[in-house]
Amino acid sequence: MNAGKGKVRFTVNGRARVLPAEPERALLGALRDELGLTGAKYGCGEGQCGACTVLVEGKAIRSCVTGLDTVTQKKVTTIEGLAQGKGKKLHPVQEAFMAAGAMQCGYCVPGMILAAVALLERTPQPDEADIRRALQGNICRCGVYPRFVAAVKRAAAAGKAAPA
Repeated sequence: MNAGKGKVRFTVNGRARVLPAEPERALLGALRDELGLTGAKYGCGEGQCGACTVLVEGKAIRSCVTGLDTVTQKKVTTIEGLAQGKGKKLHPVQEAFMAAGAMQCGYCVPGMILAAVALLERTPQPDEADIRRALQGNICRCGVYPRFVAAVKRAAAAGKAAPA
């Protein structure tokens, strides 16, 4: 499903992009290698850890197992694209994660934040079970899961489910 003439046309963080269509090229590699967006991390390469989570049309996906050609004519948001405005004000969910101390080594945090943004966009007032379900595919080796849950609760309570 490429955009003709061997090109994939899509939007990343509000900017139109055109990349060569390569069979079986993962979105993660294109984001990191061609576009220099390194917020999405390579963790397992099998879609199991969530370190590579990005938003495609507002839905949290694993970019390491998502073909670049599947995002043709779609909107992709990475952690770098959440901060908004001229002064690059942090997204409200990023602010909530900072306020809750929901980070340690930081490797999993971009994926956790994007999973939280996707959840809050579809369920502005999630209960704890909703939050845990939304974050369950994102692995944190440091074990700060309670802080992630607290951060999402904080963002939801403040009505901070601003669109990405």
